Amino acid sequence: MSKNKETKGKETEKEMMVKLSDIDPKFKYEISKLPGAENVLLCFQCGTCTADCPIARFSDFYRPRKLIRMVQLGLKNKLLSNDVIWLCSTCFTCIDHCPQDVGIASIVRALRNLTVEGGTMPVVYKELASNILKTGYTYIISGLRLKKREDQGLPPLPKANLESVAKLFDVTGFSKTLEKERT
Repeated sequence: MSKNKETKGKETEKEMMVKLSDIDPKFKYEISKLPGAENVLLCFQCGTCTADCPIARFSDFYRPRKLIRMVQLGLKNKLLSNDVIWLCSTCFTCIDHCPQDVGIASIVRALRNLTVEGGTMPVVYKELASNILKTGYTYIISGLRLKKREDQGLPPLPKANLESVAKLFDVTGFSKTLEKERT
């Protein structure tokens, strides 16, 4: 078996190493002040979140428990630069089963928000947001698909109020975030 196949989906020894300079001891307190992440310090690492997580079941590297531990240890830069935080499907299974009411999905949302505020967002999310701004839908629906709907006797799709969508994007500051991401 090749070395790439052996390490695929697993952290290398170098990636697992943590230097003292990687630790931000205030990070866990910063996170705990964000809405939905107030209980991050209550996690005692029981592993229920990871055991019940449908994404973790099919992934060797997505582990909600590990994300929370990284927050508690203050590994801010490792977390905010890691694409793994975008794998959470926000199904809330972890929240439903957590004996400490930690709110793991909400903490992941807070981490994502911090990442976006820092100027990073996965391309797929940029595209989906741009589509919503252009059409009101996350995906651009082709003319062929619309014709198929008509041929099948389905009603036309509702028209989005693009003016309201644009206003919402502006009021929330998301338009500026998208502009930053495009440049």
